[in-house]
Amino acid sequence: MVEMTIDSIRMSLMNYQRVVILKEKAAERYLPIWIGPAEADAIAMKLQDVVVPRPLTHDLLYSVIDTLGATVSFVLVSDLQYDTFYAKIALNCDGKSIEIDSRPSDAIALAVRVGVPIFVEESVLDKAAIMLDQETGKPTLAGSEADKKGKVSEEELRRMSAFTDFIKTIDMEDFDKGKS
Repeated sequence: MVEMTIDSIRMSLMNYQRVVILKEKAAERYLPIWIGPAEADAIAMKLQDVVVPRPLTHDLLYSVIDTLGATVSFVLVSDLQYDTFYAKIALNCDGKSIEIDSRPSDAIALAVRVGVPIFVEESVLDKAAIMLDQETGKPTLAGSEADKKGKVSEEELRRMSAFTDFIKTIDMEDFDKGKS
């Protein structure tokens, strides 16, 4: 498991879908995950400390977990199959560890509310992580499959087409803003 932070939430200029960009905490790999507009708004509102008069769905989820005496330990983007990400919410309830299946967007929205770490399995990063090319500043696939073979196989390209199409449209100029 690799700890990540939320780098940004962006909108694809191709289809106006939202993407949350996770960044590896200890390195320069990024992971773009498509999310719905409601989840994007829920994450962004919490990150910007926007107060709403009534609880949003993820606030309700946290309230239910807390009321039942459980705590959220962390969230994990656990798998990637056929362009679909999978996640788990790790709970501690009465001394027992429980994993709840979740969409990554819901898990991330909960994580920002509770202040718990966001992890991604290395195998997911191997398939879908991107890095910035040092010379051009353009994003490239960063997975170990590409590293091992020197290039990505046709099968990998076919499976990752949605991500590579998006990666080509990312404006990376503001990725390093705020870094010193």
